[in-house]
Amino acid sequence: RVTLSSTDCYIVHEIYNGENAQDQFEYELEQALEAQYKYIVIEPTRIGDETARWITVGNCLHKTAVLAGTTCLFTPLALPADYSHYISLPAGVLSVACCTLYGISWQFDPCCKYQVEYDAYKLSRLPLHTLTSSTPVVLVRKDDLHRKRLHNTIALAALVYCVKKIYELYAV
Repeated sequence: RVTLSSTDCYIVHEIYNGENAQDQFEYELEQALEAQYKYIVIEPTRIGDETARWITVGNCLHKTAVLAGTTCLFTPLALPADYSHYISLPAGVLSVACCTLYGISWQFDPCCKYQVEYDAYKLSRLPLHTLTSSTPVVLVRKDDLHRKRLHNTIALAALVYCVKKIYELYAV
């Protein structure tokens, strides 16, 4: 068992002290995210589930931007030129829309630097035995620079392709 230093793991404990406990949990989580702990364990179920959903939606937007952009860029190579734009243009628009929404809603949120950890081996290294909750949400900090560059580059290439194709289709 590997021991973690106090700067590696933060636990948002589910301790109810008064009527503003939920606000206190949210404040603790926000402080832990901004302090950039490697692991954040969220014991309160409601805030843990909300955080996990928020991360899942961000991941979905990222993956959709990448897959739709890739579809936009490779469809013209696989289908006849007369028909490829029926797939590539909507895919390109979807890629740009997902990338834009991610950029507006997630890019500057400190939560986007984290992923939900499901690996039992990695979870066994954390001090989860001290928790009162049996289903905590565990976040692990990950570098997302390459992932952002990937979906921004693909979405930009899809945008350029779409603009070029629309110009070709509607230019007189």
